[in-house]
Amino acid sequence: MQPHRPISRFAPSSLLRTLAALPLVLAASLAAAQQDPASFPLDSVGYLNEELPRMEAAIAARDRSFFHGAMARTVEFSERWGFKAQANPDLAKYPMCTEAVMDYVVVGMCRLNPASDGCEPGLAPRFEANVQRCREVAARK
Repeated sequence: MQPHRPISRFAPSSLLRTLAALPLVLAASLAAAQQDPASFPLDSVGYLNEELPRMEAAIAARDRSFFHGAMARTVEFSERWGFKAQANPDLAKYPMCTEAVMDYVVVGMCRLNPASDGCEPGLAPRFEANVQRCREVAARK
């Protein structure tokens, strides 16, 4: 007699979520190819203006769970613009914006736990400078 293998009740829903997300991923890839790189700083500032107050509230509440969603939103933003894997060389003109977007979650986590790995003393000031420079570039667009 063969041992009975339990059927994972999570596998079908996981597969369905993956399949449901596929059109969104494809749409995001197409959108990244069609976006005007000159609008990237303004979009980055809009993203950060939306996220930073939420991050401050999460830090004040000591809510670590916020950062899981924040990381997912950051990855989604970077994939939409195609800079996560350096797929959009037109954004090389805006390193202050790409770095600000990518560092924001780490900076927030380091504010919650400054002794964590990856929390270096220069990270927060560099992040603030990048946000400011990105805002300045966006204001000129």
